[in-house]
Amino acid sequence: MTAGRPASGPYDAVVLAGGAARRLGGRDKPALTVGGRTLLDRAVDACEGARTVVVVGPERATRRTVAWAREDPPGGGPVAALAAGLPAVDAPAVVVLAADLPFVTREVAELLVAALDEPDADGAVLVDGEGRDQPLLAAYRTTALRSALDAVGDPHGAALRRLVAPLALTRVTDPELAAFDCDTWARLREARARSGRMEDVLEDWIEAVKAELGVELDVDTAALLDMTKVAAHNVVRPAAPLTAFLVGYAAARAGGGEAAVADALRKAEALAAAYRRPDPDPER
Repeated sequence: MTAGRPASGPYDAVVLAGGAARRLGGRDKPALTVGGRTLLDRAVDACEGARTVVVVGPERATRRTVAWAREDPPGGGPVAALAAGLPAVDAPAVVVLAADLPFVTREVAELLVAALDEPDADGAVLVDGEGRDQPLLAAYRTTALRSALDAVGDPHGAALRRLVAPLALTRVTDPELAAFDCDTWARLREARARSGRMEDVLEDWIEAVKAELGVELDVDTAALLDMTKVAAHNVVRPAAPLTAFLVGYAAARAGGGEAAVADALRKAEALAAAYRRPDPDPER
């Protein structure tokens, strides 16, 4: 089946935003950004047409209002996450999305819901460019998914393929890059490059530098850039990178950490703001 029809009925959504992200060094993957939005916000935005959006995972800031759920114990895998989120669903259909899909859209979500109109379909899964089913980029009849979960028994650590095996699935061809996921740094870099935003290139570079230098501190790039702009304007252009270096050095000497960086940034920006560039020709 290919694109063409909108969603044909009400639906809810479950977004899976847990997991350890081991191939990303344990980073909070849903909080990483592509195109100026977090991966979680991109997934939630794709569910804009849902009556209720349930996010399964630790609570984070989101641009849209969502309901929260958490598997117990955490880290039980996608089947356990679905079991935690599904009780909050009451629509006849449910869209299921992983929170690492930077290019998924509302149109794709509703294309999957529309595919449930196929005769006897329990679910509709997106098929990626290599012909693989993506059960975490799919829509399901809620009653069918609940029955499948009941049949699994203990969901903790259960295989996703075991959950969907008894379901009658219709398959939807990926219309663009909806199935593109960010499960490695290389994939995240590619997604950011595809977004074409300078901020993404900068964010990717900062992550690469931090990894190379063994820096685990999250850098407030906006505050740092604001400080360097003031230094460049009020002093001379080369003052910007040199002051940034000195801020980092001072913060390290003060013990490091976000508070030390913030204090050094504040002092440097205040000094740069008060600085008056000497007039090169006082007789003029």
